[in-house]
Amino acid sequence: MLTGSKKHIRVAAVILTITAALFFLTHTGHYLTLRNRDTKEVYARYRMREGERFSVTFIHSVNKYPLTDIYEICDGSIFVEETVYCSFGAGVQTELNPGETLRTVYIDRDDYQGKAMVVGNIHQNRDNVGYVVGTVSDHVLEVNGQQISLRDLCGRNAHVRFNYEFWWF
Repeated sequence: MLTGSKKHIRVAAVILTITAALFFLTHTGHYLTLRNRDTKEVYARYRMREGERFSVTFIHSVNKYPLTDIYEICDGSIFVEETVYCSFGAGVQTELNPGETLRTVYIDRDDYQGKAMVVGNIHQNRDNVGYVVGTVSDHVLEVNGQQISLRDLCGRNAHVRFNYEFWWF
């Protein structure tokens, strides 16, 4: 027969085991991971599932209009699906690739009101996608309904990489 203190130890061990199992079950999974390109330091992780999207918006350095790259998690990888831009400029797509679409939309935001072009149906793998966070204007990550300033998170001129990774906690 167990004494009172041995019963308490067993009950505590069972509770601890259940708590640890619940923690691992709820936290283990796939995450969009943002790292420093050079040091590999993890800036942030965001839980994401197949079919979910995230975007990065920044002000184009030449034409000074917002540009948004929209990505989707597909087959365990990151795919660029759409790019939204308000004006042509250096490095901006000027011709459609086979299967891509072009449409116009109206944007009403603090930094821009007017028509924009949306290149869609891109579906190109972009694992390890990188950005250099703006020194003059910010890069803003939108993920899981949140808008995150990459300047605040990573610092100006930070070289960042996005990957979709499985994490054990």
